[in-house]
Amino acid sequence: MAPPDFYPDRQHPFHTRLFQSVAFALAWWKFQLRLRVSWEDVAKLRQLRGSRVILLPNHPTFNDPVVLFLLSAQAGEIFYYLSAYANFKGLTGKLLQRLGAYSIKRGVGDRTSIAYTLNLLASKPDCRLVIFAEGGCSFQNDTVMAFRTGGVQLTMQAMARIVKQTGEIPNIYLLPVSLKYRYTRPMNAVIENSLTSLEQALGITPEMPDFYPRLRAIGECVAAQFEREYIGHPLTGSLNDRIEQIRAEMLIACERDIGLEPLPSLPLRERVYRVQAIVEEQENPSPELQKIYQSTVRLLNFDALYDGYVAAAPTAERFLDTLTRLEREVFNIDQPEPKGDRLAYVKLGDPVNLADYYEAYRGDRTATVEELTAQMQQVVQANLDILAGMGR
Repeated sequence: MAPPDFYPDRQHPFHTRLFQSVAFALAWWKFQLRLRVSWEDVAKLRQLRGSRVILLPNHPTFNDPVVLFLLSAQAGEIFYYLSAYANFKGLTGKLLQRLGAYSIKRGVGDRTSIAYTLNLLASKPDCRLVIFAEGGCSFQNDTVMAFRTGGVQLTMQAMARIVKQTGEIPNIYLLPVSLKYRYTRPMNAVIENSLTSLEQALGITPEMPDFYPRLRAIGECVAAQFEREYIGHPLTGSLNDRIEQIRAEMLIACERDIGLEPLPSLPLRERVYRVQAIVEEQENPSPELQKIYQSTVRLLNFDALYDGYVAAAPTAERFLDTLTRLEREVFNIDQPEPKGDRLAYVKLGDPVNLADYYEAYRGDRTATVEELTAQMQQVVQANLDILAGMGR
């Protein structure tokens, strides 16, 4: 039987509240994380009760939805979650639906999901909807990728629909959310073990014991493997230039092999999602299509990577951000186990009422959406910088 084109949420308040009651213990047991959020930040959310709220968090790890669920429990709220179609498989997918998640196919203009979102916002005056505006995991704990405009655009469309139905401009708030993880104990032994495992797998003999030169050597080796596989010869220039060219060639190869015309004007992730959507539509994708899809997964793994991320602030978190990426590539692991006990810090920005921007939106939709999206991204990054400086 072919999978459905769309997975709606099947949230029941009783079930969600029941799960919230045990969520903190489950998160500690399963994901080795605990929530840290100030009462002032929780109050920002509670003060918006009775109004529609779009929460726009950064997305550094696969565990971020768990943290948002913990935030909902801490605030005594029920959230809805817009989640990638690929997440709705098996029992995990059914659980996600029960807890308020529904699907979106990225890269194809998922009309069913868009219509569902518009109806959800129009019909629920107290809706809380989580949209990860980066569009996917960045795998970086301290930096934010460019926010996609879709979340703001959808919300403004919902506002226009409500105005048409009621003749009144509703209060709908954008709430920027910054997520930052910090390990609770020294991680040198974990970093050492990860470096050693990668070195052994790649046949590297470290020339010195220091962590950073060893990390660089592993990165250089992995980059050279990509060059052989997708370019056919070693590249020259800085490591950042090489990474950029590798990404470009990988993406062009995926688009060519699946029969898509490259669209250089689109962001890299949008182009990758176009490729993935074609494969995901196949009930039984061929080995060739599966290989293309795996290439896109590898590409997204290094989408936000740049040389200097660890050197700029050589914290345990930044080392392990990068090592986790390398482990995913070298050992072909989708979701590595947590490296250790973590505190998940959450900081909320000030809410922005879209009612104040409605007239501007009517005058210039594109410019207004882009302005608000950039504003949300800047606030999330600024608050992430504050969280990164705490305790250092």
